[in-house]
Amino acid sequence: MTQHSVLVVLFDDVQSLDVTGPAEVFAAAGRVLGDRAAYRLRFASLDGAPVAAHSGLRLMADSALADAGPADILLVPGGDGAGAPDPRLVDWLRAHGPDARRLVSVCTGSLLLAEAGLLDGRRATTHWALCTRMTNRYPAVRVEPDPIFVRDGNVATSAGVTAGIDLALALVEEDHGRDVALAVARAMVVFLRRPGNQAQFSAQLAAQTARREPLRELQQWITEHPDGDLSVEALAQRASLSPRHFARAFHAETGTTPGRYVERVRLEHARRLLEETPNGVQEVSRAAGYGTPEAMRRAFVKTLGTAPAEYRRRFRPSPA
Repeated sequence: MTQHSVLVVLFDDVQSLDVTGPAEVFAAAGRVLGDRAAYRLRFASLDGAPVAAHSGLRLMADSALADAGPADILLVPGGDGAGAPDPRLVDWLRAHGPDARRLVSVCTGSLLLAEAGLLDGRRATTHWALCTRMTNRYPAVRVEPDPIFVRDGNVATSAGVTAGIDLALALVEEDHGRDVALAVARAMVVFLRRPGNQAQFSAQLAAQTARREPLRELQQWITEHPDGDLSVEALAQRASLSPRHFARAFHAETGTTPGRYVERVRLEHARRLLEETPNGVQEVSRAAGYGTPEAMRRAFVKTLGTAPAEYRRRFRPSPA
């Protein structure tokens, strides 16, 4: 069995879950495979000393970065320490990042890669709150704010915190197949693998959760019934409000209009069906509440810049 060396970079004020999330995925893969060395995890800091994570958790290093040697997977986590990094860390990444077979960052770890020039000319992502900053500070990087992770050649960058787990699962699937990744996900009680192109925000996260219970329940009902009558009049009746009062209250409590919320829910549902099922475009358009393939096509082109059929070709995993 091929063994993979994973080197995790440590620094003060690191986000601990950026380190431990992917590490637990790789360790779990070893247990599933019956070979704990399937992924040989090593942790290294600049001087080999322990580091203090942002939470206060102390993380031990196996060695100094200078003594760590090459790695199949070089994993760079994020955290507050990535915002104003030690220049020595940036220099080390600039010198040794290109030697890794796969260069991976979690959350704001992509800022460290960008600072080292390792993302120039590449597509990349980071935590949603810092995408604009990354775009402005590193114009040579093609920042994609929507996906939870982006792969460009041998470089993979992921969005905030838990997206690092999704990316690690994708790497395990690449190395050992879907069944192993599924077993790891089940053991960790997480989704098998959210597609990298999945939005960092679901419709419910993008909008605020309403304070009043009837509107909160209505938000959930909309998500569960994208093919229902989701006109303002029908939703207002379900909320026992006049259409005008309902529209004002919904916007005040969620930060968006009912119409925009419904649009996002339907688009999200259609994307998921295209990614995860073999259903035809006409069937997907009905299930997502668009009614006709043309209406769905217009929504996709307007929001995603691509038609549904092309979206499926680009983002649905190929059959094993």
